[in-house]
Amino acid sequence: MVLVLVLAAVFTGAFESGTRVVARAADGATSAADSNSAATSAHSQLLFYNHSYGVLDRETADAIEHSTYLRDFANFQVRTTTGAGGEVWTGRYLMGRETYLELFGVGDVPGQDGTFGSAGLGLSVENAGQLAAVGERLKEEGVADPIEFLQTRDFGDGVPVPWFDALLPTLQYDSFSSWAMEYRPEYFADPRSNTEPADHPGDVGRERYLSDAYRDHLMRNVTSVRFAITAHDLASTVPLLRAGGFAVRELPGGGVVAHGGGTTIRFDAVPRERAGLREVGMSLNRAVHDRHEERIGRSTLAVGPGAHAVWTFDGPQ
Repeated sequence: MVLVLVLAAVFTGAFESGTRVVARAADGATSAADSNSAATSAHSQLLFYNHSYGVLDRETADAIEHSTYLRDFANFQVRTTTGAGGEVWTGRYLMGRETYLELFGVGDVPGQDGTFGSAGLGLSVENAGQLAAVGERLKEEGVADPIEFLQTRDFGDGVPVPWFDALLPTLQYDSFSSWAMEYRPEYFADPRSNTEPADHPGDVGRERYLSDAYRDHLMRNVTSVRFAITAHDLASTVPLLRAGGFAVRELPGGGVVAHGGGTTIRFDAVPRERAGLREVGMSLNRAVHDRHEERIGRSTLAVGPGAHAVWTFDGPQ
């Protein structure tokens, strides 16, 4: 199957510039099991990790773009996309079975979201109509007026195709944005989307959306992500996690770990100048016997031993 990208939403017009939707990581001392047992959720799971993004220094972004190893390791692509309002962004994508990672260099994204250390998280529903339930839960979590947005995609003919509906807890953020999303039936119906047939009525799931090309590579899924974000951004993100059904546990120092749907997300509270994507854990399609380390710009991808890989990104110098 021709690969398909899950991409970000860009806000224009009445929205403030720099408010772009793009969208888990326990460290060695905080496993997914530990996170799950230490926290409870008031809601059933409606939202699942879809993708996350990070804006890296130019050296690292260029090294990722030209890495021969990554093209073997993952279903990898560099792509420029036109979204709502004609906004354009260029990303580097590692796609798995249900989840993916989106990486930018400074300036690859318009406005605020193209600055070093910016990052984001997209969580999606699996069945049509569930985003409305997430909206109601957000209100229960104290978000009085969740922001609704329709993202579109231009396949090159100048005609925008409805892509997904999004809900945001806020448009005011320092460096980290988060949102909930539900793919639109119009997008699945467009043959240019190269998506899969529905497995059941109302199927708008991640596996249907993404290509099966992951089978030809090592990477299978993103299983954990770790971000450094400001306390302000963390306060805006936690209600969305709880509304989606993630179990959220507070950490010493003001951070949190959220676990749900097979993915763990860790947030460390830091000043804005220290913010950014720090670590991504990935499952593999098969176990590897030996450990391989690949230095890519100012990042290190460690693959194996076993059926897991960890990609760490250096913090600000």
